[in-house]
Amino acid sequence: MAPCASPSALALSASTRVSSFPLTLRPRPRPEARVPRAPGGAQLRPATACSWPRPLLPELAPAFPRAGARSAGRPQPLFRPRAMMTTSQIASCAFTVGTVAVLPFYTLMVVAPNADITKRTVESSAPYVALGLLYAYLLYLSWTPDTLRAMFASKYWLPELPGIVRMFASEMTVASAWIHLLAVDLFAARQVYHDGLKNNIETRHSVSLCLLFCPVGILAHVVTKVLAGAAGRSH
Repeated sequence: MAPCASPSALALSASTRVSSFPLTLRPRPRPEARVPRAPGGAQLRPATACSWPRPLLPELAPAFPRAGARSAGRPQPLFRPRAMMTTSQIASCAFTVGTVAVLPFYTLMVVAPNADITKRTVESSAPYVALGLLYAYLLYLSWTPDTLRAMFASKYWLPELPGIVRMFASEMTVASAWIHLLAVDLFAARQVYHDGLKNNIETRHSVSLCLLFCPVGILAHVVTKVLAGAAGRSH
């Protein structure tokens, strides 16, 4: 009869038998991701969570530059200030404001040329100061390094029509030119009005023409003055 082995001896012999067999662990292969294919057979690049082209909020775009963008060396503001009005809106507003501002003076010179309020109002220099400031502001906004080159394009430093046409392709330049015309036309209309009061000549038609056709208005006043003088000498 064989002697009984102790439990510790049995455990030692079992561990010896287990360790005698080589233990090899092989990684479980991962299933390949299925990449969708285009109708022509080309593989499509799968979308990732980081492939969003820009932030959801446009105001935060300066704070999060795109990958590969070079920084200028200074921190970008979180919120970039926006202009209250665009260039086109400024030009349109200045055009309207300037036109409306000169209408009361023409109205008084045409409707009530001999009234005291008309004489006091026409003597004021306020409209010319206001139009001058507005014109200077529009000229500043419309000025470019090529402005003088376009104005004096010839070899004799004289303006040429093609250069002026290119310069007036901008709305801001057209608005500044309009304010310039309004100021000069109003000044010419005031001169016609004062000359009519001095020589007792009708000037309503001439002042009205000065609003939009200033050279024609001045010509009409000269013709009226000559005819009035001839009629006075005949009598």
